Amino acid sequence: MMKRFTVLLIENDPSLSQSILEFLDSSKYEVVAVEDAPPAIEYVRRQGLPSIALIGMQLPGMSGFELANRLKARADLPVVFLLSSNPSDDIVDGLKTYADDFVVAPFTLQELQTRTEMVLTRVPVIDYDSEPIITVDDNLSIDFAHNRIMVAGKNVGLTPTESILLHVLVRNSPRVVQNRTLLSRAWTAEVVYEDTLRVHMHRLRRKLESDSHHPHYIRTERGVGYRFTQRPPGAPPSEEDD
Repeated sequence: MMKRFTVLLIENDPSLSQSILEFLDSSKYEVVAVEDAPPAIEYVRRQGLPSIALIGMQLPGMSGFELANRLKARADLPVVFLLSSNPSDDIVDGLKTYADDFVVAPFTLQELQTRTEMVLTRVPVIDYDSEPIITVDDNLSIDFAHNRIMVAGKNVGLTPTESILLHVLVRNSPRVVQNRTLLSRAWTAEVVYEDTLRVHMHRLRRKLESDSHHPHYIRTERGVGYRFTQRPPGAPPSEEDD
């Protein structure tokens, strides 16, 4: 059965929102449409992460950038912005920080669909993405929506950076994720180096592992990057299984 991508659409123009919903909602996409940031955040808390978020800039409760920041503080969620006019320099700077892509009105629904598909092609999206809690094994579960893990039955909080790093690793499991990829996804608005990445990975391992010096979940590939070794149930076979 073909995987359906969950699209979280946040747009306060009812006509545009309905048009996008009707166009994208199909056997391939399941579209959840809300008109403002608070119900979008509540949806993620209750239902888990969508495959992608389409965010309008002119929201009543908060800016599109602030909403993207709050969503991306939970995980490396792909975001496409819907812009109503030619963007200013400030908006362009924000897009570099928060957006995987964007469309500028007047845009066609076909263009929006194409850009959405291009982003989803670049970012691995697998069956457990939309689960509120990801059960990795009997010892570890992950709740990205609330920035926490459950280790041996105990809740352990994650910082936003730790949550993003873990999400990128789990999403790509069991493939190695290169250091430069982890740096670019976790620190979109600033330049940091591998020493900073190592510090955050060490802290994340101390929360995940019973013995962080002999890790079970996150392995280091020296000079290359890191891999999450335990694929949750529902993850499709990888090339490394062949």
